[in-house]
Amino acid sequence: MTLKKLKEEVWKANLELAKSGLVIFSWGNVSGINRAEGLIVIKPSGIEYDVLKVDDMVVVDFNENIIEGTKRPSSDTATHIELYKNFPEIGGITHTHSAYATSFAQACKEIPCLGTTHADAFNGSVPVTRFLSKEEVEIDYEKNTGKVIVERFKNLNPNAIPAVLVAGHAPFCWGKSASDSVKNSVILERTAFMALNTLQLNSKIKELPEYILQKHFSRKHGPNAYYGQIKK
Repeated sequence: MTLKKLKEEVWKANLELAKSGLVIFSWGNVSGINRAEGLIVIKPSGIEYDVLKVDDMVVVDFNENIIEGTKRPSSDTATHIELYKNFPEIGGITHTHSAYATSFAQACKEIPCLGTTHADAFNGSVPVTRFLSKEEVEIDYEKNTGKVIVERFKNLNPNAIPAVLVAGHAPFCWGKSASDSVKNSVILERTAFMALNTLQLNSKIKELPEYILQKHFSRKHGPNAYYGQIKK
């Protein structure tokens, strides 16, 4: 994908994020990556969605140098870069402060897999990170936010669970592209909403049996997936 097309895709993904109702004002951002050129396109910092234009998109390299654009990139840029460096198969990242997923993050509670809707998208509970230390916050806060996410996924597959809750903060999601990461953010928020309602209805509910979880996840993902139509 050319850089011009990537900028258009990331711009549209940011607009779609606003339309989805997951963000208000300028509370969130979407990025996409051109791995061949080592360049990342991301929303500019503090620009509200109703005035956002494709030319506002900022292009940075892996050292946060601005390659294209006249505005400052998102303050979360270093977090995005850290994830792109460590999760080599992802192509887009979305960060929101959506109400229900953020509530779980603030409660420092992972989102348990309680039903097949969750299992269709996430192969297990959506994890929560530890709190950053005082030193990590004071020195390279955004980069260290990315590092604690990577740390949390030490024994997890980011392609099978494309979301995380940063303790006391909010969710980050990723996907094959910028638009795919937005889709995962929408699914995460709905999943968090249903999980909270389920736990309120039955606080003793157990997680979905593993064999049902694996059946639902595998029929949509992986080499034996059979959900949907065959792409020709």
